[in-house]
Amino acid sequence: MTTDTELTHWSTRAINLPDHANNLIHTDEGARAAGFPGALVAGATIYAYMTHPPAAAWGPDWLSGGGGELQLRRPIFDDDLVDCVISTDDGDSVVSATVDGDARSSLRLWKQADAPAIRSGDPLKPLNVHLREAHIDYGLRCGDDLSLYAEQNIAHPVTWVDLANRVFIDNLVTGPWIHVRSKIYHEGLAPIGAQIRIESNLLDRFESRAGERALVDIRIFAADQPIATIEHEAIIVLPS
Repeated sequence: MTTDTELTHWSTRAINLPDHANNLIHTDEGARAAGFPGALVAGATIYAYMTHPPAAAWGPDWLSGGGGELQLRRPIFDDDLVDCVISTDDGDSVVSATVDGDARSSLRLWKQADAPAIRSGDPLKPLNVHLREAHIDYGLRCGDDLSLYAEQNIAHPVTWVDLANRVFIDNLVTGPWIHVRSKIYHEGLAPIGAQIRIESNLLDRFESRAGERALVDIRIFAADQPIATIEHEAIIVLPS
């Protein structure tokens, strides 16, 4: 696969994985208590869908040196038909996750992206993870049928966003919460079996109309080699 391959549209049915049930916003009861009609499909899962077009077109080049800016604007629910639609904006390719023609989330793609320097902030607890088969098949379980990850024995890129969510769960949230935005910079590939170390800094906590938000810089390493840098933002306390 080369970075000259054209991006193509792709569709799948949304699946609300049980992996995320510890966040009550991804359960029917918790989502309804927050004013939604049913459980929200996790932002990480929506991101997994939107990585299908660039991973299929650009392969390991994008997975090890590209990235994108993820915006999660409106909810997607279990069994929604998600169309990943390709467009361009200001010279960048954009993947939009749409339902019935309504763009719910977007991923502005970077074919190549130099990770920014980590900004100063309050250090959060480090996280250590052993990559398992689940980090290959998350995509398959949620509906991303791309075989690249199993063929090359590498983690699906949703792994890095999912681990960024773990940082929030371990450090910042005590109830339902909503991931809203990320900037994801890929810096390398990680094989299943690798030991992962995550270092994080809390950059800001602030109030918004949607609730209290937090912004965190997250650096992910495998065997001391940088794998991904993520600027991760979420609503950590929903309005009462």
